[in-house]
Amino acid sequence: MYKEAGLAPPPPPSNVVNPNAPVPAAVTASIREKRNWLIHLLYTRQEFHECLLLIEEQLTESKGMGEYAIFVKALIKRSSGELQESLTLFQAATLLNPHSVVNLKQVGRSLYLLGKHKQALEIYEEARKYCDEDWEICHNIGLCCLYLKNYERADESFIKANVIQRHDATYVQLGKLYTLQEKYQDAVDVYLVAVDSTPESPELLTTVGLLYLRMGENLKAFDYLGNSLTHDPRNPKTILAAGSIIQDHSDMDVALTKYRIAAVQTPNSAQLWNNIGMCFFGKKNFIAAISCLKRALYLAPFEWIIAYNLGLVFLNTEQYASSFHYFSASINLKPDFASSYMYLAISLSHLDDFENACAAYDKATSMEQDHVFELNYAITLFNNEDYEHSRHRFQEFERLFSELDEETQKADQDVIEAREKLASGLRGKK
Repeated sequence: MYKEAGLAPPPPPSNVVNPNAPVPAAVTASIREKRNWLIHLLYTRQEFHECLLLIEEQLTESKGMGEYAIFVKALIKRSSGELQESLTLFQAATLLNPHSVVNLKQVGRSLYLLGKHKQALEIYEEARKYCDEDWEICHNIGLCCLYLKNYERADESFIKANVIQRHDATYVQLGKLYTLQEKYQDAVDVYLVAVDSTPESPELLTTVGLLYLRMGENLKAFDYLGNSLTHDPRNPKTILAAGSIIQDHSDMDVALTKYRIAAVQTPNSAQLWNNIGMCFFGKKNFIAAISCLKRALYLAPFEWIIAYNLGLVFLNTEQYASSFHYFSASINLKPDFASSYMYLAISLSHLDDFENACAAYDKATSMEQDHVFELNYAITLFNNEDYEHSRHRFQEFERLFSELDEETQKADQDVIEAREKLASGLRGKK
């Protein structure tokens, strides 16, 4: 009609968008970001299912160009254990914004969690170009170097991270680094600095206590472990360590009371059941000891110390075939522990395998000079009527025994009695 009259059509209403017109960049960005606030809200509330539905809706509208939506989706996937998918999503977010340090750090974190430490290190180095004074980047570079066994660079990175901003996590990792290098005093010094800044941290106090325990300073260890228990009385790791010190001082009932609390928190701890078993062994309740140690071995079948302890219990109950079995298993798992060979030899001698018993004794004495090894070897030789060789071993025992201080010599009454009986027996065989 307008054409027939020679008139132009009226302009479209201002609130109508022409579908054929190009969409301005500002409008596109608005579409990509208009629900970011709601995505953030749902994520912080941990309403992940609703959050993912909203993310998919926004990504569909923006044709997959929503950086923030992709980033949050990657975080959700990683928290649910889907590490590879989260890595792919973080990489997609990085493609949209390649200079974002936040994106690069998350790509590095996902690679680190996947065990790809070398690739993670490369990503963190790239992120460092954009932000050199970032605690998280320096800390994570240190972690990657620690796993790659580049200890010198790990040390430098952790120290720099602490210079930028002090964190307990960095002190813990730096202490772990020194512990791996067997620099125990350096590790203690690092942890003590951390304890000064956060004196109520049960984790730090327990770690210091465990280090002192490893260094043989049981009194200091007990002080720190006790301090840790005042802040967290149900921490199973601390209870286990404190209980082991009490157990070493032969106070089995108190140690068992401690372990009873820890068992509620960690009923499937092999180390806990091992210690409980040895408490019952110390109380000469052998049936309970065997039961607890077998449970520990079920939970951790490759822990050599559990097999070794089971061997000790069976040896004391005169079940020599079983003790032989567990000492053999212990040796297979840890072939450099000399005492295992000595107890294996005792088991073999009771099983009338004199030749292999002597071979086990020879192995033990070649690995370590110990007066108990020599005494038991001499007794086995005497019982098998090899008096000359027995006398030679007894002389070696006397030499090593005389080098001990008086308190140590009197500490084990069984050794003193066996020494007297063997000396008397050898005198009668001249």
